[in-house]
Amino acid sequence: MNSTASTGLAPSGRATTLESFGRLMQAMAPGGPAPGELAVELQATDVVITPFGKSGTTWLQQMAHALRTRGDMDFDDISRVVPWLETAAGLGLDLNAAQKARPRLFKSHLDADRIPAGGRYINACRDPQDALYSMYKFMEGWFIEPGSVSLDDFARGTFLAAGGPGNRGGDYWTHLRSWWIRREDSDVLFMAYEHMKDDLEGTIRKVADFIGVELDAELLAITMEHSSLPFMQRHKDRFDDKLMRELSVKASGLPANSDSSKVRSGNVGEARQQLSPEVVAELDALWQLHITAELGFENYAALIAALD
Repeated sequence: MNSTASTGLAPSGRATTLESFGRLMQAMAPGGPAPGELAVELQATDVVITPFGKSGTTWLQQMAHALRTRGDMDFDDISRVVPWLETAAGLGLDLNAAQKARPRLFKSHLDADRIPAGGRYINACRDPQDALYSMYKFMEGWFIEPGSVSLDDFARGTFLAAGGPGNRGGDYWTHLRSWWIRREDSDVLFMAYEHMKDDLEGTIRKVADFIGVELDAELLAITMEHSSLPFMQRHKDRFDDKLMRELSVKASGLPANSDSSKVRSGNVGEARQQLSPEVVAELDALWQLHITAELGFENYAALIAALD
């Protein structure tokens, strides 16, 4: 048996199986603080950007940072100037330090009932099919050797498995439910990724008002440009998880030139042409179990229509 088959790793060090993918991911988090033990004291003006993974987090980080700084781009990684709560300790970042501008901004993927209290929160939801597909494309070429793990297998081993019986939080459906029930709280701004795509200017105005930044015509124009897909693609090295990629080289033995870019097409509905009918049916079943039964919405389109 060759070494690739026996270890589940390609010569590059990337995973070729879901089992080896899990081991690589586990090596990235060898026992950091639990959510309730995060070393941060949120101030009343602090803003935490909280979407589920691959649902607009980086976009909102960039948007809010541009608003508070009038377009600062003097950073090597957006998560250096808008730190990720769950990974800061492992990256040597002080969450309680002063930031470039106010309000202080943070990122998190925690469910609403696990997030540190005391701040303000911006959440965006996204169609689960698109979030799943985006996650797969993000991991392929960084943690997973391209072509070695199919989209359907990835879906069943990660996204779908996390929503199965006895799920303990941290999955798409628990995250969505937890933030949905807080969507009308004064300290929460809840949006849909699809609506953000349809109305960038309106989104910027909502975010500026929520974080307490006075929006003039010049700042609106700057933020419109800096939050656009073409701009973020031209500066994609600022949004490619540099800090986490460097950690993945040390902790998981992954190559330094891995593709960890987060700025891709961001198309709405792209996953429908990629996922098999069987996986779509399994996603729909989990939606019925976790969302329809709890919140009453038959599908994702019905849920975001209620935001209007």
